[in-house]
Amino acid sequence: MSGYKRMRRQHQKQLIALENRLKAEMDEHKLRLQKEVETHANNTYIELERLAKKHVAQTDKEMKAVAGEERRIQQQIVAQQKKELTTFLETQKKQYRLCKERMREEMSEDPSTPKEEKQERLSRHKETVQRSQAEEEAQLLTQQRLVFERSCRALKRRSLIKKHELEQEQLREELNKKKTQKEMEHALMIRQDESTQELERRQLHTLQRLRIELLRLQHQTELENQEEYNSRRQRELHRKHALERRQQPRNLKALEMQIKKQFQDTCKVQNKQYKALRNHQLEVSPKSEHKAILKSLKEEQTRKLAVLAEQYEQSINEMMASQSLRLDGEQEAECEALKQQLQQEMELLDAYQSKTKTQMEVQHDRELQKLEQKVSLRRAHLEQKIEEELATLQKERTEKIKHLFERQERELETFDTESARLGFGSLGSIDFPKEDAR
Repeated sequence: MSGYKRMRRQHQKQLIALENRLKAEMDEHKLRLQKEVETHANNTYIELERLAKKHVAQTDKEMKAVAGEERRIQQQIVAQQKKELTTFLETQKKQYRLCKERMREEMSEDPSTPKEEKQERLSRHKETVQRSQAEEEAQLLTQQRLVFERSCRALKRRSLIKKHELEQEQLREELNKKKTQKEMEHALMIRQDESTQELERRQLHTLQRLRIELLRLQHQTELENQEEYNSRRQRELHRKHALERRQQPRNLKALEMQIKKQFQDTCKVQNKQYKALRNHQLEVSPKSEHKAILKSLKEEQTRKLAVLAEQYEQSINEMMASQSLRLDGEQEAECEALKQQLQQEMELLDAYQSKTKTQMEVQHDRELQKLEQKVSLRRAHLEQKIEEELATLQKERTEKIKHLFERQERELETFDTESARLGFGSLGSIDFPKEDAR
């Protein structure tokens, strides 16, 4: 029994050691998952910071490119206007010469007009043409200035629109990056939950398998102990019966001596009675009859002693037979009683082991159901968290896009209002020269 108790204590130590090892494994698993989440969060923060820096650099580069494009187009407009002005001045000079030549021809056709009058008329006509050309030149310069200012204003509007488009593109890129990172985070959370489920099921299976194995060893030991106990009880009974069989002749001898003593006592009583009867017969009978009386009494005594001897032999035989039968019956009854007792104890052990095994199976089923409920509940919470985070992300996305469009719309509306106040009107239909037109 001490060995059985030692085995049970050893089994308890094995279970406690396994539970501690599984707990340490689960703690290490959770710590590893936490580090993965922290690493992903740090990587997400770094990616968003890198994207923000990229957007700042991209905005600076784009704004510089837009400013350069504005200067290029302005230079092109200035150059084109200079060319138009040069062409206009040359045309005016040609027209002035033609008008002067035509005036001279007209005056030369009229020789009656005095020379001073011709000069005066020519001078007035010259002043008129020059004044008209100066007005046209001033009108052209005013028109070019208005075109230049309107083009500059339109360029600023186009730059503002390009800036808005860049902001929209960058916002979409930022929101898409956040969505991608959030989807990666959710995939990581689902993968971690699945790995945790697998580890929990594997640990529970390992623990239950060890319990089953230890219970099997316990039952096997209990069965072996019971069988050894049964064998020992049967050996002890066999030794007791063998000892009783060995002691039976001695007991029979004692009983035989007791019967023999009774027989001897009876013979002594018979002898006393015979002597007393003989003396009485001899006293009351004539002397001549003494011989016949003695002979008759002797024969009677011999007959009675023969009967007693026969009874003695019969008693001895009956005693021998009854004692052997009694011993065999008692031993057989003891064997049968022991067999029934051992069989009953074996049935009780089997029932106890079956009950213990059933209780363990019920416990294992309950543990498995509890684990499945825990896993299902945790997965439902995780899915709910993912849905809430996606809804929050979508709401943030919608609000940011809405706020950006509202701000850009206000900026464009303010710009157009200012343009209208400055008298530029609609600026969306102005075409600008391409870069390859320089």
